[in-house]
Amino acid sequence: MTDLVLKGKAIKLGDNISTDDIIPGRFAHLRSNLPELARHVLEDAVPGFASKVKSGDFLVAGKNFGLGSSREHAPVVIKMSGVGAILAKSAARIFFRNAINQGLPVLLCDTDKIGDGDELEINLTSGTIANFSSGLTLSCSKMPPIMSAILKEGGLIPYIQKHKDFKL
Repeated sequence: MTDLVLKGKAIKLGDNISTDDIIPGRFAHLRSNLPELARHVLEDAVPGFASKVKSGDFLVAGKNFGLGSSREHAPVVIKMSGVGAILAKSAARIFFRNAINQGLPVLLCDTDKIGDGDELEINLTSGTIANFSSGLTLSCSKMPPIMSAILKEGGLIPYIQKHKDFKL
């Protein structure tokens, strides 16, 4: 399998970003209008997020990203907003799996040496992050082969549609 490499800028967040931070409750009525809901992603946690994020950018968070209720919409609208991957010190298990199922990589690493706006290149296959702004190379969790294959297809449903099962 060829390496999966992503490039983008870091958008730095703090610890304990919940699904309520990702999708503020006052926008819950937009669940059937995902493009509109995506315009409000992280609106309270990062004012102006929708206008700041560019296609391929990375969310860089601290501990416990995605805690809270199991809202499958949370990773969907993050991906729809243009985010290419999430880097965090730790992530809620259900959020992590929902994100992979939606084709949104979540990588675990020490994010302290990544600053807001840093230019990054992430190799999902090798588990490395090149920070072009600081010159540092960081290690992150490697994606297991099945998760890499799911990400390569764009999520769980496209993977199943193409392969019909979980054989690699």
